[in-house]
Amino acid sequence: MPLPPHQSLQVAAVPSQRAPARDQAGPWHTEAVCRRDEAGLFFAPSKEPTAARLAREEAAKRVCARCPVMVECREHALLQPEPYGVWGGLTAAERRVVLARRRRREVELKASSPGSRIAAAG
Repeated sequence: MPLPPHQSLQVAAVPSQRAPARDQAGPWHTEAVCRRDEAGLFFAPSKEPTAARLAREEAAKRVCARCPVMVECREHALLQPEPYGVWGGLTAAERRVVLARRRRREVELKASSPGSRIAAAG
């Protein structure tokens, strides 16, 4: 999903209408380091070569690594779920893996809970 060259990262990467409130000081994305960087670093242009994509994603992850709200950003992207871009230091593919692991863990926890054993025995 390419972004028009004139669209800012503030609109593209951290939409305020969907972001949860962090605390009384304001929404989490107001402190995001990526607000000062180019949106192109976090979102792939169409038909981007693999080597270029990997390099861009690594550069975006370096920005995320120094961000004070990386965890909030990551959770936002996982809860929405955001289908594109680097959010909270994770690519869209990496977020899909995290979500699959969370779903699997939830299923395992439900299966191992005491209430499920009683129901299975009865």
